[in-house]
Amino acid sequence: MFALVDCNNFYASCERVFNPGLLNQPIVVLSNNDGCVISRSDEAKKFIPMGAPAFKFKQDFERFDITVLSSNYPLYGDMSERVMSILTQFTPDVEVYSIDEAFLEFKGFDTLDFEDYGKKIKNRIAKWIGIPTCVGIAPTKALSKVANKIARKFPKETGGVYVIDSEEKRIRALKWLTIEKVWGIGYRLQKRLKEKGCIKAYDFTQLDSNWLRSNFSITEWKLQQDLKGIPVLQLEDTTTKKAIATTRSFESTFSDIIDLKERVATFAMSCAEKLRKQQSCCYMLIVTLSSNRYEKDQERYKASKSVIFSHPTNSSLLITKEALKAVEMIFKKGINYKRAGVIITGLVPNDNYQLNIFENENPKHKSLMNVIDFVNNKYKSDKIKLANQDLERTWKMRQEHLSPKYTTNINQIIKVK
Repeated sequence: MFALVDCNNFYASCERVFNPGLLNQPIVVLSNNDGCVISRSDEAKKFIPMGAPAFKFKQDFERFDITVLSSNYPLYGDMSERVMSILTQFTPDVEVYSIDEAFLEFKGFDTLDFEDYGKKIKNRIAKWIGIPTCVGIAPTKALSKVANKIARKFPKETGGVYVIDSEEKRIRALKWLTIEKVWGIGYRLQKRLKEKGCIKAYDFTQLDSNWLRSNFSITEWKLQQDLKGIPVLQLEDTTTKKAIATTRSFESTFSDIIDLKERVATFAMSCAEKLRKQQSCCYMLIVTLSSNRYEKDQERYKASKSVIFSHPTNSSLLITKEALKAVEMIFKKGINYKRAGVIITGLVPNDNYQLNIFENENPKHKSLMNVIDFVNNKYKSDKIKLANQDLERTWKMRQEHLSPKYTTNINQIIKVK
């Protein structure tokens, strides 16, 4: 059996844990630079659509007395880690699917009362962390997604936990779920399936499997088998990424190459730290620059530059150095730049890669990176930076409604009056 544990309105729920005054109140959380709505409490969903640009809905926020918050990723990331650590207490087989949801697999739990077990998971997270969740349990990953949707849609009837443990429940659930709500079926795919008469998820399972595999792909075939109750999709190892990217919009436009270099250096440093955290090295670096596409009276510009390393590296010094060279090559005067990005790919394990007989990493870099990572991890902040970074702030983002970092900054810890 598989379970999908999903945190309800995760960002808004994290804010409520430390500010109980927000309970039962409409809340929206904004994206980077306070751009658009990326999370809503249930109370706010009837007033504000997902992805709504904040500047367009400012009057609605005031009219409906909606609390507006800037995204507080250090807080959300820490709360997510706490939730995931609790899940490992119920089974060792956990796939962290996103910041607010995870798949669990129960091997050797054949005699277990899964509904009771799901309630224990839900109650422990609520008691220890304060985050509300829904739990869907079924024989396959895809069906556990369906079960979770039912638990979320009908909280009073299910208590936030729903188990698909019979053929009757499986068919009834699939006949209830529309095809566009099926996990893994995007806009283009649903259009093709609707042309074949697939209105509900159940219709999708009735398509001929051989025809589906030959006319679509192995991915759709696997999804169909999973929805039929045949376990094909297994838990994935998500600890190692195939590429790492840091891309951000600036708080204002930059036209000076010095400002751009500072931002790109910070992004490159972040990528290198993530690379070392997953114990990998990279062979390739990509730097991107783009102008503000919304400024109609300004020249539009978008460029990128790829750099191939002669040997795999995870050194912040080398990655940043090459990133800055790339900026110099693609920088164009007279452009108002609004966004930049650093992407590192061609990842390999840092203890297993092809050596270069003529050129390799400076051995001093590894020891230096270890010290930098140790200090930054110990103090939960970027205490040590490169000289070409802004020493005051990690990200230059507009965050006018930012809550404190209650769990990751000792100076912002909650105070009891």
